[in-house]
Amino acid sequence: MTLAARIERAWWRPSIGVVAVLLAPAAAFFGAIVALRRRLYRRGWLARVRLAVPVVVVGNIAVGGTGKTPLTVALAEALRERGFRPGVVSRGYGRRERAPREVNAASTWREVGDEPLVLARSGIPVYVAAKRAAAAEALLAAHRDVDVILSDDGLQHYALERDFEIAVVDALRGSGNGLLLPAGPLRERVARLDEVDAIVERDATPACAADATDADGAGRGRRGVPGAVPRYAMRYEEGAWRNLVEANARLDPATLAGGDTVALAAIADPAPFFAAVARRGISARRRAFPDHHAFRMQDVAFPGARAILMTEKDAVKCREFGDARMWFLPIRAAIDAALVDAIVEKLRGSEAPPDAGLPGDQGSAGV
Repeated sequence: MTLAARIERAWWRPSIGVVAVLLAPAAAFFGAIVALRRRLYRRGWLARVRLAVPVVVVGNIAVGGTGKTPLTVALAEALRERGFRPGVVSRGYGRRERAPREVNAASTWREVGDEPLVLARSGIPVYVAAKRAAAAEALLAAHRDVDVILSDDGLQHYALERDFEIAVVDALRGSGNGLLLPAGPLRERVARLDEVDAIVERDATPACAADATDADGAGRGRRGVPGAVPRYAMRYEEGAWRNLVEANARLDPATLAGGDTVALAAIADPAPFFAAVARRGISARRRAFPDHHAFRMQDVAFPGARAILMTEKDAVKCREFGDARMWFLPIRAAIDAALVDAIVEKLRGSEAPPDAGLPGDQGSAGV
């Protein structure tokens, strides 16, 4: 196991170990930088952009996956059903360009990132840029009917004013050891959750509850989150396995019995995916790659494997060299209708939004 993997593994333990203690000075420095940055934005010394339409931010305070992208898709679809015309902006993690770019059917993951490709499959306009405010302005210029912007993973992007903040929390892992980077997994202190408009907890069922250990068998942290902010549940609903090259193909798990099957994942928390594979009666070798791993053909060669199973996020990076052995499992987020009600109520009152400022302007900065 690499040093980075050992450190990350320690993050998600509920107790504070030797690794966290050794990294505490670096975490204190990181916390000071975060606090200074927020103060500069609050006082107007760093510029913030107020768009002509309301902005809903979906993010988290911890690194890694908590379900932000599936939630963003679900919210966009729910708002569209309520009569809104949403657009989505994202950083486009891993892309080399910084300028705004629209995500479409011809885009590659190298151009726009892996998660934006998943977002765009909903048919909702998606733009990426290093600065989400720039992405949003480009989107609004090209799609003048859009009347609300959803910012995927934008909680810490304070340059973009927001009207509604959602923090997504993994119900199983919580905030890990509760410490800031690099001693723990947190981008901001847990107190930041007291300032958002809603907390969405990704339910520990069905995928998470099926396997409460990580790929190495270590128990995962369960340190909770404080506050009286309204909380809403989210759970994943899994679709049918889809083939990378044969759109009409159907996977029968029974045909894999006795053969070599590989399940791979390059996501922040692969345990739920591996659990979903096992729950469907498939015995597979597990291969975990770093989050956002740039797959190459040799990474997925697996000579002799009868089937190679992966997440939808990983599938978009394997299409150019995919073969008929490769299958991905699409998921959608099932969300609480009360969350959509709360957002709609806020949006209906934001037709001429005031300068709300940053969360915490009237109280603790939370970092």
